[in-house]
Amino acid sequence: MSEVSAPVAGWVCPFCALACDHLDVQIGQDDEPLALRGGDCPRARSGLQTFASRSADVSPTIDGRNASLDDAVAAAARQLAASRQPLFAGLGTDVAGARALYRLACACGAICDGAGGDAAMHVLRALQDRGQFTTTLAEVRTRADLIVFVGSLPTDLAPLLAQRCGIGEAQLATRHLVVLHPRAGDAAALAAMARNGVSVESIAPDGDLFTTLAQLNATLARPASSAVPAQPSAAGAALHALAERLRRASYAVFIGAPLHLPAHGALIVEAVHRLIGRLNAGTRAAALWLDGGNGAATVNQVFAWLSGLPLRSRAGPRGLEHEPFAFGAARLLEGAAVDLLMWVSSFDAAALPPPCTQPLLVLGHPAQASACARRDAVFIPVATPGIGVDGHVFRTDGTVLMPLRTVRPDALPGVAEVAQWLLRARRGLSQP
Repeated sequence: MSEVSAPVAGWVCPFCALACDHLDVQIGQDDEPLALRGGDCPRARSGLQTFASRSADVSPTIDGRNASLDDAVAAAARQLAASRQPLFAGLGTDVAGARALYRLACACGAICDGAGGDAAMHVLRALQDRGQFTTTLAEVRTRADLIVFVGSLPTDLAPLLAQRCGIGEAQLATRHLVVLHPRAGDAAALAAMARNGVSVESIAPDGDLFTTLAQLNATLARPASSAVPAQPSAAGAALHALAERLRRASYAVFIGAPLHLPAHGALIVEAVHRLIGRLNAGTRAAALWLDGGNGAATVNQVFAWLSGLPLRSRAGPRGLEHEPFAFGAARLLEGAAVDLLMWVSSFDAAALPPPCTQPLLVLGHPAQASACARRDAVFIPVATPGIGVDGHVFRTDGTVLMPLRTVRPDALPGVAEVAQWLLRARRGLSQP
């Protein structure tokens, strides 16, 4: 039995969009799970618990039966070569993996859509239509005196968001927090902030979030001297007061999680951008949108560098095509518009491929092996960046590339390596 090693310091967590770098990882003995040290975060803790301290010995599978890595790569390459319209989805990987997957997608004419693609399109479509003002975590922490959470307090997606934004720190005690249309689960977190001296309020008028933002836009469009309507509702008075706070703020930041927005989320994002544009005529305001983590922001960045187009695009016979509606993974699978699903998920063991009738190719977390053991399926376990292999991911603010360092050696290949093997093998099959 080996001795427990000292914690790995300066670890960058790959399990949410914040990519925090102030926590440590404890490597235990043999099959003991990796443990979090130096602080607590539910997502980091649960993510680490899916990895043993010793590299997992997980075999690839073909049709649910164990196979060698060479045989699995060959079988996957045959699937890709036989497919007339593959779909690459999930796309939970790092920069190197995304670059390799893009080259493979171009060779196959694959459509590409990340996990949570519908939510990602909310922000992307609003950006394409109207542009946006964005900010960074550091600017929120050091400059924002008013923070407005749009639709929720998204601590389920980013548990340490308040800490990263400096909420509750003594030197930032003058800032004010507002949550527009909080979810039921936000009450406890807001109460805890209030007990710690944070100035916080929640506003939940009748109607939906889009209506509330439209009313707030209308209020800001009127002169600041406009009086409050006679006998306003409590929510109406609160919106009027928020408009005045926004006018007086030195730096207001709107924070939202696209995954928490409804189906018309793009309209909500656009309404927020309209608010910010109006405020920036006289003061300073910006938005910070939290993606779902697990490589979602990284893959979209890489595909945009390499092609000039975001996800939900294809390099096909007609050149580059971008279809934010038609190229949604769920729509394509349900409509049988694709004949192969390649699912990539190297970070999150719970991010399983959606049910489908098409042949399935998975480059996945080793804990997904049993769930992906089915007929017409090839499963290849891959190493996780930041656990078993080095890598890089973008934080949710999109301006900082965070290095992921190996915590303990891993015998499994990375996504980039497997994608390169698949590309070479497929080219070999297509040659006479």
